[in-house]
Amino acid sequence: MLTRIPLEDTVALVAAQPPTSNDPGGQKEDFGKSSPLGLLLLVLFFIAVFFLVRSMNKHLRNLPASFDEPTPDKKTDSPQT
Repeated sequence: MLTRIPLEDTVALVAAQPPTSNDPGGQKEDFGKSSPLGLLLLVLFFIAVFFLVRSMNKHLRNLPASFDEPTPDKKTDSPQT
């Protein structure tokens, strides 16, 4: 039912607009410069990460060293008479 198609018979068509000489492609005088808003966002992200790491460390300090069940001692299992 399925037949192999030769590589020569497969074709990919790509539609692309030709480049124009009027468009420098975003390479004008402001290319590569960041705005003060970008710096503000970056600083806010660093502050948020700092507080998240600090909070996570507080929670991790409260965890026990091991989550294994404690083994029962033989002395406490025997009935006292």
